[in-house]
Amino acid sequence: MPSLQNRVPEPKDVSFDEDSFWVHLSDGRTIGVPLAWFPRLLDASPAQREDFFLSPSGIHWDAVDEDISVEGLLMGFADRVRRPADAA
Repeated sequence: MPSLQNRVPEPKDVSFDEDSFWVHLSDGRTIGVPLAWFPRLLDASPAQREDFFLSPSGIHWDAVDEDISVEGLLMGFADRVRRPADAA
């Protein structure tokens, strides 16, 4: 039986607008994700957001220490990191 990973499409590109990022997948789909789901990206500068690299399983931003899996996005998972202001 093939693993789920074999069925998860690869990211092919990422683009941004004012409040979202868009992950373009190898199967032709595009996923829109609110930046608010990922506080490190929300707080990053436009230049930092554009400084990513793709792997078969996800998107990685070294400068802001963020790694996002396509599988997690397809399942609707947001970042589980809490901002200090959110902890109260």
